[in-house]
Amino acid sequence: MARAERGRTLGTAGHVDHGKTALVQALTGKNTDRLAEEHRRGISIALGYARLDLPDDSFVSVVDVPGHERLVRTMVAGATGVDAFLLVVAADDGVMPQTREHLAVMSALGIESGVVAVTKSDLVGAEALELAMKEAAGAVPGAPVVAVSARTGAGLDRLREQIAAAIARSDAPEASGDAAILHVDRSFTLHGIGSVVTGTLWSGSIAQGDRLEALPHGLVARVRSIQIHDTAVESVVAGCRVALNLVGVDRGEVQPGDVIASPHSGLRPSYRIDVHLHLDREPASARVQVHHGTRGGPARLVDLGDGLAQLRLEAPLIARGGDRFVIRSISPPDTIGGGVVLDPAPVRHGDGPATDRLTRIRERGLKAVRREEAAQTEPDRRPAAELAPARLSTRAKVVLAVIDADGAQPRSVADLAAGLRIAPSEAQGLLEELLRADRAAMIARGVYYAKPRLEDACERALELARHRGEVSLATVRDALGISRKYAKALLEHLDNEGLTVRQDDVHVLRRVRGP
Repeated sequence: MARAERGRTLGTAGHVDHGKTALVQALTGKNTDRLAEEHRRGISIALGYARLDLPDDSFVSVVDVPGHERLVRTMVAGATGVDAFLLVVAADDGVMPQTREHLAVMSALGIESGVVAVTKSDLVGAEALELAMKEAAGAVPGAPVVAVSARTGAGLDRLREQIAAAIARSDAPEASGDAAILHVDRSFTLHGIGSVVTGTLWSGSIAQGDRLEALPHGLVARVRSIQIHDTAVESVVAGCRVALNLVGVDRGEVQPGDVIASPHSGLRPSYRIDVHLHLDREPASARVQVHHGTRGGPARLVDLGDGLAQLRLEAPLIARGGDRFVIRSISPPDTIGGGVVLDPAPVRHGDGPATDRLTRIRERGLKAVRREEAAQTEPDRRPAAELAPARLSTRAKVVLAVIDADGAQPRSVADLAAGLRIAPSEAQGLLEELLRADRAAMIARGVYYAKPRLEDACERALELARHRGEVSLATVRDALGISRKYAKALLEHLDNEGLTVRQDDVHVLRRVRGP
């Protein structure tokens, strides 16, 4: 078995029916739409991905994106793993609105090097082809434009040469000394093999026998085997498209959207991220759709001024400083830009000292972002595994990760036990271990919150009260998207903490807390 060399990835983009998959097949000999190959080939990662050999004897992994609705998620899933783009424009159709949105996605992700392939060149006359070439060149200034035909093979050799040059111009993946981080885009179980996950290795390296962590639940797994394009290897490095056969996780425990990372990577799920925005236009609403890694979901965009913002998420992301993301408007759905993560797990705040700190981070650049992250020592900003000096058992860490990811409505003891396949008594004991370590709080019978999530929920309830001087159970329930049981528990907790006082059916602020 071989050790993988530095991986490089080429991402396709282009309007539906402009010939992306046909072109990839002509270049690689692989039809990336063949679903039946997955089970026959073991842990093959052929679906959507193919190996492209280049004239300089190197190769790239081609990420073929067949459909528009899957484009954003798939492109973001590649993120730092995609080194260059292959934009496909049909000669008989030209640049379409969808083409321009795909360009916006690539720009948001920082993918600047690439090639434009004008496909179906054999279907139009010379004059029409010249017009299509000019239009394509205008859409992507500076990128080489090559006329090709997947049917006749015309232009394919020149296209391979231009792809090799684009890859050479792009930035290399991160050094293998960093923590291994892989955002899972596919997960399945094969008879006799077990759990398999696939994705692009964003950073670091992975070798057979390595122990890794599956987030957000904190599950520990061991790497039994590794494949790159149907070939078994001993290890992989950043940039590679890879399939990992994992031991120690059961069927369904790792899903698309999860993250496989080195232990102690510092990653943790967060319902807030502080960011530097690059928007082509202002969103129509403060509620936007955020795509990062292989996850995506709605968020409230809180403008902090000067291109800085806090994204308050409805479902957690697992990010690190320096990661890129895409922002889309929810209605009408459209890509409006993206940005860079400055702080992946901030406290809830407005402008002021926190904004000044973000400005300093931004001025020092992306590498400084991660140094800042690594050097962070404030207790409420470190990874969850380091929030308290008490040592937790592995199972308690898993429970903490689960209730932390649950957010404002943590699951009941019974549901926690069922999800982890343990006895209710064991789940209760693990929650009490978290209470003793000051990592969780019980605010009502059977209602256990991870400490950061409780703080977040309380701040959101207090913010509602600050706007109107009082807050009701129904208001908290609707605003936080939680059940009556949890809204009641939160309001009683605020009363007990001396922050609010109940007056008939509402709770009135006793003292005002800053943002």
